Amino acid sequence: MFLTAILLPSAFSQSDIKKPNVSGQFYSGDTTKLSKSIDAFFELARVQPYQKKVELIIVPHAGYVYSGPVAAYAYKAISNQKYTTVIIIAVSHFSDFEGFAIWPQGSFETPLGKVEVDAQLAQELLSATDKIKSFPQAFDKEHSLEVQIPFLQKTLKNFKIIPILTGKPSLDNCRNLADALIRVTGKREDILVVVSTDMSHYHNDATARRMDAATLSLIKNFKAQQLWTHCLLRDVELCGFSGTVTALLYAGLKGLDGVDILRYANSGDITGDKSAVVGYGAAVFYKKDSNDSAQQAAQDKERENSEKDRPVQDNLKKETDGETMAKKEEKTALLNAEQRKKLIDIAQKTIFAYIQKKETFEPSESDPRLSAEEGAFVTIHKHGELRGCIGNILGSGPLYKTVRNMAIAAATEDPRFHPVAADELKDIDIEISVLSRPRRIKDVGEIQMGVHGVIVGRGLFNRGVFLPQVATETGWSREEFLSNLCAHKAGLPPDAWKDPQTTIEIFTAQVFSQKDVK
Repeated sequence: MFLTAILLPSAFSQSDIKKPNVSGQFYSGDTTKLSKSIDAFFELARVQPYQKKVELIIVPHAGYVYSGPVAAYAYKAISNQKYTTVIIIAVSHFSDFEGFAIWPQGSFETPLGKVEVDAQLAQELLSATDKIKSFPQAFDKEHSLEVQIPFLQKTLKNFKIIPILTGKPSLDNCRNLADALIRVTGKREDILVVVSTDMSHYHNDATARRMDAATLSLIKNFKAQQLWTHCLLRDVELCGFSGTVTALLYAGLKGLDGVDILRYANSGDITGDKSAVVGYGAAVFYKKDSNDSAQQAAQDKERENSEKDRPVQDNLKKETDGETMAKKEEKTALLNAEQRKKLIDIAQKTIFAYIQKKETFEPSESDPRLSAEEGAFVTIHKHGELRGCIGNILGSGPLYKTVRNMAIAAATEDPRFHPVAADELKDIDIEISVLSRPRRIKDVGEIQMGVHGVIVGRGLFNRGVFLPQVATETGWSREEFLSNLCAHKAGLPPDAWKDPQTTIEIFTAQVFSQKDVK
């Protein structure tokens, strides 16, 4: 399923020119029009060129009409700086391969001219890690890297580039690339790293903004491992999350302790269509100076605290033994009757306040069990029929707040239904599912129907989940359950669960409704 190609250096010559893939599509193919469009983006960007040395930026890569106004913020911020080499880390949308693909020599062409590849530094990277391979085919259709080059050409002078595409997601590979970048760049400050990524994809405006705010918070707080985990579980979304995680790891190794989120927007801000948007963000990274000492002390403390937290991703790696994880599931403390009633009350008050008064209910809770970070789904039924269901698999913050947030989402953001109306409130029944942490399995025989919820996934974008009660409500066999999950929730072929490339995770849930707590 995954293709790895290695070309010997002799397959290239310095005259090799990578022609553009999306000139005239993602941006104007006319030199003058392209130049003027970028100038217009810069004029509208309300940011001043930075006096501090910026060594890393994150920028979006959609068509210029959508993401250009956001990308311009980061590029304008570095417009007074000088770099010898720009390392561009972008995501491969069309080729599956292990590790990272590099275009090691030659040049890239756009309507604004050619930019030479830094062949010497590229060779040093190839020598620094076996995770980087010369793989020109990966660049054949790709736009995510190409769209950054015209912006660079309008921003900088006398620079070379190193084009890198990320392949199959792997946290170890991200660490490996970050280490390799540090080894070859050392203490040099004449190198800029550009990470190309869009954010959430095809949610409504409110959902996208909430997800993207969480993503930007993780980036701003340098939480690389947490970002990795939440992206895998689709709590947040970045199509270029491998590159972004690499960037955060690189920033830590490089001593870049300052980050500014310069701009966020989504496609709905341009088109006016808020039903299915794509998010875009721009950020710059730098070393804080002595005037930032108070902020730096606070951030150092925050990082110190986050270091003490055992990363979720490491947990999943260490706890691959199914028996160990099953025992942990059994030991998970169940909610007592009082705790279940509190959560139902929070969900009910939240929905009523939001629908009737357009207000967000602010619960207060001191119970340690309800303050733990756990995943939860809120399901709404009307006369016994499903009326909305939204959840967060890992949770974000205290359980009682996750229930509050998911109650709003279930009532107003489930794309299968219109938002719940005020005259429906008397007829709805609320159900809450509190989830254990998912664990990956290799044998579907481990799935206990009606006991385990299941998550299937393949690649960056195909992922779906069924709660345990789906099996009970439908009466499906295990095979029917998995086939429907793949086809109707993950956007995969019905038999994709049989494919070794499809990941399967299971979890348990404590499920209760208004009827259960009266």
